[in-house]
Amino acid sequence: MARGMYYYLRQAWKKPSRDMLKSRLIEWRKGRAVTRLEDPTRIDRARSLGYKAKTGFIIVRVKILRGGRTKTRPSKKGRRSKRQSPRKILRMNYQWVAEQRAARKFPGLEVLNSYFLAKDGMNYFYEVILVDKSRPEIQADESIKWICSSKNRGRVYRGLTSSARKSRGLRKV
Repeated sequence: MARGMYYYLRQAWKKPSRDMLKSRLIEWRKGRAVTRLEDPTRIDRARSLGYKAKTGFIIVRVKILRGGRTKTRPSKKGRRSKRQSPRKILRMNYQWVAEQRAARKFPGLEVLNSYFLAKDGMNYFYEVILVDKSRPEIQADESIKWICSSKNRGRVYRGLTSSARKSRGLRKV
C-alpha cells in the first residue's frame, strides 16, 4: 500500500539526523524565549493537531528552561522539620507552561494545541498553535469556529488544552 508524505515526515522526525538537530538547537538556544514563526517546523504534527495554512493560524516556538521546579531548602541553622524537605510545587508539565507563556505573549489569540520539538541539556522547545478568533476566516470555518465562543476564552489558563488535561490526569497517555 502506498504511503503518504506525512507518514515519511513522521518517520524522519522519529530519528532526526544529529547534525541537523544540533545546528537547529544552537540557533534556537540563541533566540528569544517566545518566537513567532512563518511555518511550522513539523508540518505533519501541526496538521494532525488542527493547524491549517490560512490566515488566523499562528505558530510560535517557545523555549522553556529545564529543572528548578522544587522549593529551595531552608537555611542550615537550627533543626529542619520533616515537612520542609524539597518538593515539587509546580503541578504543570513543561508543555502546559509553554502554552501559557505563548498565550501571555499574544493576548488576542487563543491556544489551540502544541507539540514537542526538541530538548537539550538546558531547554525544552515546543511549538504552540495559536488561533486569532476575531478573523472572519476562522469564524466561517466549520471545523475550528468552536474556539470563537466565549466558553473557550482563556482555555489555556483553565487547563482545557490537551497537554493541560494530560497534566491534570484527565487524558490517557
